[in-house]
Amino acid sequence: MKLINRSGFAVLPRQPFVDWANRQQDALNEALTLAEHRAEGSVYLSEEFQAEADISEQLAQHFDAIFVNELAAWDEFGDDWPENRTLDLFLQWFDVTPQVVAIDLLQTPLLLAPLED
Repeated sequence: MKLINRSGFAVLPRQPFVDWANRQQDALNEALTLAEHRAEGSVYLSEEFQAEADISEQLAQHFDAIFVNELAAWDEFGDDWPENRTLDLFLQWFDVTPQVVAIDLLQTPLLLAPLED
């Protein structure tokens, strides 16, 4: 095991996101329940939290990138994304739990694959 110099945010969808995602149904995306959506969450790594204030500051800094990534899983081109993506709206659509410590359980090196250019 090794300690990683990151903290993070565990993100789980709430009902407003589920309602939105279910409106994106097509041959590949079928309607899912809240429980089905929450069965698989995401963890977003960020700078290490040194103080309690770091958590809210980093969430304010990174929420839109997280929001966009979660939306893109259901609407790749952004045709039906909320136009005004605020932190308040993000917190209505997702439960966010700060994760102070990140520990890698594996010995193999981390694979870094950028999602954006």
